[in-house]
Amino acid sequence: MPGSLDHFLELTTTQPLFQVLIVIVATFILEDAATVLTAIQVNLHTLAPGTALIALYVGIVAGDVGLYGLGYLAARWPPARRWIETPERDVQRQWLTQKLFKVVFISRFVPGTRLPLYTACGFFNAGLRTFTLATILATMIWTSALFALSLRIGGFLLTHLGTWRWVGIFGFVLVIIIMGRIAARIQKQGK
Repeated sequence: MPGSLDHFLELTTTQPLFQVLIVIVATFILEDAATVLTAIQVNLHTLAPGTALIALYVGIVAGDVGLYGLGYLAARWPPARRWIETPERDVQRQWLTQKLFKVVFISRFVPGTRLPLYTACGFFNAGLRTFTLATILATMIWTSALFALSLRIGGFLLTHLGTWRWVGIFGFVLVIIIMGRIAARIQKQGK
């Protein structure tokens, strides 16, 4: 399997658009893992660093705006109207709209908050432009930091683990995922 993955990555070096599409789609599945694996591709010289980061930014922001869109569409669904047409709705919408940039920006760094928050932003139609700007800025900071960390650790794993490098990379991705889950659980317990 590792040999076939190496071969696949080599084949995609001649198809940069295909690589970009793979990275974008991967961010829809699992953002942090996609970021780590994209950094590994850069270390293997199968993807240019600038192209990698742009693909990651586009995929992550598109996914975030997609969640906003799902919330927006849900608000137009007749059974959901009962939640929209309440006195509390205006208070909730006003609070979210006033604090939108700050709340969306911070949620990028708090595991487990994006799905409910981003769909709620769309549900309450809380300023798509402000939402998108906050998402872009937070994504550039978070993704760039994780990408830089992944470049360093991935480079170390590729250099020092030889034939075991994919096991090490898989372990690194697994650690990133588990850390996110643990942080989300700790954050939930704190409430």
